[in-house]
Amino acid sequence: MTDREIDRVIEMAWEDRTPFEAIDAQFGLSESQVIKLMRKELKESSFKMWRKRVNSGVSQKHLQKRNSEISRFKCSRQRSISNNKIT
Repeated sequence: MTDREIDRVIEMAWEDRTPFEAIDAQFGLSESQVIKLMRKELKESSFKMWRKRVNSGVSQKHLQKRNSEISRFKCSRQRSISNNKIT
């Protein structure tokens, strides 16, 4: 992966409403691969804070935790991002 792709994966991983499935669809990385990437790229304290948030009730990183009315990966008003493979 390029540095730009790694930065985008990290950005998506930090976003509460972006599920792991969206990262998998765009970059082919499973949840466990994203966790390994985050562990490698983040400071230890940042990684722990991210994991705590992902496993809390605040984050909707897992589709099972999401409201069933949400069926998209991004806000309908969000402009398409040219680096994404899905627009």
